[in-house]
Amino acid sequence: MRRAQKYVVEILGVILALVWLAPFYLMIVNSFKTKREIFTDTLRLPETFTFENYVEAFQELDFVKTFFNSLLITIVSVSIIIIFSSMAAYALSRRKGKMSSLLFFIFVGAMLIPFQSVMIPLIYIFGQMDMLNRIGLIFMYLGFGCSLSIFLYHGTLNGIPKSLDEAAIIDGANRFQVFWHIIFPMLKPITVTVAILNTIWIWNDYLLPSLVINKEGMHTIPLKMFFFFGEYTKQWHLALAGLTIAILPVIIGYFFAQKQIIKGVSEGAVK
Repeated sequence: MRRAQKYVVEILGVILALVWLAPFYLMIVNSFKTKREIFTDTLRLPETFTFENYVEAFQELDFVKTFFNSLLITIVSVSIIIIFSSMAAYALSRRKGKMSSLLFFIFVGAMLIPFQSVMIPLIYIFGQMDMLNRIGLIFMYLGFGCSLSIFLYHGTLNGIPKSLDEAAIIDGANRFQVFWHIIFPMLKPITVTVAILNTIWIWNDYLLPSLVINKEGMHTIPLKMFFFFGEYTKQWHLALAGLTIAILPVIIGYFFAQKQIIKGVSEGAVK
């Protein structure tokens, strides 16, 4: 009976893996096809593998500059979110009182506010301040990303005893030193989680950059991908090649950092 259950679980696992891998198969296989072949048979392997789609997509995307824009915005935004949200969560967790509880619930409640409800007034205000650029976009990501990050950090900080802070203060450290040299290193598991969640969100975000970035040369990869889809034509062969190029840096980066990511997530799960 147990062996039969094991086989059923394995079969279901294989089926789920195939379902999960199907979009990647379609994307990679069709990226080597001509536009005619894609519409003739989407599932079949290409008659002749051609790299012309990749060359043209690389040029159309202006990939080096676009990739740099996405990388710069993502790294700066995630770094700022981690720094500010961890400091805010530390202050809220250590200073118990009605005001700190109110502020914490405001941050938690902000997660329930849909972006579409504040989209128009937000863009109008930032337009008046002449901040519809990369700096304004990073500032918006800080505002939208801090709520969840503070919530995650706050839960972890509540499990760290205050006696560590008190012992460090007795030894002559100030609050800033206590946080950065003692508390923040202990937050590494949740910091990895926060970094992963925000990196995935910011790297793949299309809506907010499309409203904020209005200058040539500042577009991110999701914005550039939109130019393959016009009103009367859709260049699927270039779009699929562009998508394949776009995900390669993420996959390569994951393989280089997978030990740190897995270690951080596993430590967070244990705690």
